[in-house]
Amino acid sequence: MSPPPPLVVRGHAVDLTEPALMGIVNATPDSFSDGGLHPTTEDRVGLALELAEQGAAIIDVGGQSGITGVPEVAVEEEIARVVPVVEGILAAAPGLVVSVDTYRPAVVEAVLATGAALINDVSGLLHPEVAELCGSAGAGLVIMHTRAQPKHKVLYPELYGDVVADVVAFLRQRIDVAVARGMGRERIVVDPGPDFAKTPAQTVEVLRGLDRVRALGRPVLLALSRKDFVGAITARPPRARLGGTLAAVGALAGPGTILRVHDVDAVRDYLAVAAVLSGRTELPADARLADDLRWER
Repeated sequence: MSPPPPLVVRGHAVDLTEPALMGIVNATPDSFSDGGLHPTTEDRVGLALELAEQGAAIIDVGGQSGITGVPEVAVEEEIARVVPVVEGILAAAPGLVVSVDTYRPAVVEAVLATGAALINDVSGLLHPEVAELCGSAGAGLVIMHTRAQPKHKVLYPELYGDVVADVVAFLRQRIDVAVARGMGRERIVVDPGPDFAKTPAQTVEVLRGLDRVRALGRPVLLALSRKDFVGAITARPPRARLGGTLAAVGALAGPGTILRVHDVDAVRDYLAVAAVLSGRTELPADARLADDLRWER
C-alpha cells in the first residue's frame, strides 16, 4: 500500500506515515483505568501537556467513561467537564490537535466552538447530526463499530456470523451516512471497536482481520490500551496491562494508524526501537549512549 496522506483536521496535519499516538485524558471520576487520578481541570491540562511532550500528536479528552450498566452523565455535566480542559490545553499549546470522546450533538457543538479538531464518536454515529457539525467546522470524525447502545454491555458469542464482515459493512454504511450529512470523507477515521459489543475472542478475530478494515481506505484508530481482551489474555487488571498493550501495538501498528494509549512514553519507545530493528529507520553510526543514562542510583 502507498503511504497514507496526512490527516488534516481544522488546519492541523497529522502525519500518518508512521503510527501517530493519541494520548488519553479522562475528565471523569470513574474511568475504568485511572478514575480519580487527575481530579481537577489543572491536573488534566497538565497531563495533556505531559503526554504531548512524550510524543502524543493528538490528545483525546473524555467527559463520560465507557463503564457500562450506569446512567449516562447529563449533557450539561459532560460539557462542564470537557470544555475547560480543551480550553486549557489550547491556551497552553495552540498547535496541538485536541480530540473529544463524545457522541452527543450538544457536546460536539460546545467543544468544536472551543477549538477541538477531532470528534471520537464511540456510538457508531448514533446521532448523524454529529457528522453535520464536524463537516461544517472542518473537523475530523472517528466512527467506531459497535452494536450496543452507549453505556450498555453486549457480550454474545453468537451475535455475529462473521464479526469482521459485520465491522466492515457497518463502518462502510456509517461512512456513507456521514458523507451524506456533509462530512468530508478525507477527514473520517474508522475504529473497529475492540471490546465494544464484542467478547474478547470476537475482538481478537476483528484485530486479526484488520486488513479488511484498512481496505476501506481510511486511517484506522486502534484503542488497544489496557483493554479487556488484553486482560483476558494476560489475567491482569487494567494498570498492569502495559506489556500486553505493547504486544498488541507490535502486532497491529503500521502506517495510517492512530494508537489511542495511556502510556505514551512507553509506546513511543517501543515504536522507536521496533522501527530501527526492522530497518525502517537507521541508528547513526556515531550514536552513543549518554553517560548520565548508563546507570541509575
